[in-house]
Amino acid sequence: MPTLLSPLSFAGLTLRNRVAMPPMWSGKATAEGFVTPAIIEYHRVRAAAGTALIIVEHSFVHPQGRHSSTQLGAHDDSCVEGLSRLAAAIRAEGAVACLQISHAGARAASRVTGLRVLAPSPIATIRESSPDAPDQLTRSQVEEVVEAFARAAARAREAGFDAVEIHAAHGFLLSQFLSPLTNHRTDEYGGDHERRSRIHLEVLAAVRRRAGADFPLFVRLGMHDERPGGLTLAPACVTAAQLVSAGAALIDVSGGLAGSDDPGRGPGYFVGYAEALKEVVDVPILVAGGIADPRMADLIVRSRRADIVGIGRAMLDDPDWTRTAAAALDQA
Repeated sequence: MPTLLSPLSFAGLTLRNRVAMPPMWSGKATAEGFVTPAIIEYHRVRAAAGTALIIVEHSFVHPQGRHSSTQLGAHDDSCVEGLSRLAAAIRAEGAVACLQISHAGARAASRVTGLRVLAPSPIATIRESSPDAPDQLTRSQVEEVVEAFARAAARAREAGFDAVEIHAAHGFLLSQFLSPLTNHRTDEYGGDHERRSRIHLEVLAAVRRRAGADFPLFVRLGMHDERPGGLTLAPACVTAAQLVSAGAALIDVSGGLAGSDDPGRGPGYFVGYAEALKEVVDVPILVAGGIADPRMADLIVRSRRADIVGIGRAMLDDPDWTRTAAAALDQA
């Protein structure tokens, strides 16, 4: 029976346990989106505590898709040198290093990028205060975005990361495409669920062409919009299965078109989504969502509701969480 402290091997990777640091924005990048010593240390100390998988905070793939002025970037070859130092620091502590890549879509802001905000449809985000009214992406701009994801993934591999994760959750661009609330297109990228998920498969295919079919590719997928009329679990499971069939090596389960900012739900609020997804795919499932108790994290793995547990806010509060949790479980 697997436990939180059991190793896990898949897609050419070996995790020393089942604890992951999920991608959490640090706000420590330079104005150009470059790595700083503070970002390196932020991730390194959590790797040094024994965390098996470090998924580095969302990194923008295109200047137009930048979310904040202190967001990390993977949009240009000039980013590779700093990303290399970051990946090396994480790997030196024994953790697997993964870079999450993203495009903010309607969650971008012209005051940050100096550019028009683009989205699947001209629908302002519900996630940001004072959002821009976005323009609808043209087909050629969609192709540009797909290529931007692919090039960013290739840079992650060049920088020495062990894997890359595509951000398709929390109301960012790919999540906007998948949701019927934010995608009102009538072309091949909108309409029914199959067409709304088309860009996901195109991004995955382009990444595999650029970064190599042997480079592990994860997807953080919003499994439910948690809003009336939005994406629900059953069609999201269909998309996840398609992504796995196309080569995704891991699905990182999340939810909420506005992200996981709904208070009062208690810990483990995405575990049900992970459990449902495990019924339809045969790759590792990572789940986060308010999980802080080592015993709860261990039970999630023991009961096979998920394979890897992401510890977010608790690890922000305590960089040594994994070491402390391991000691507590060893004594139990």
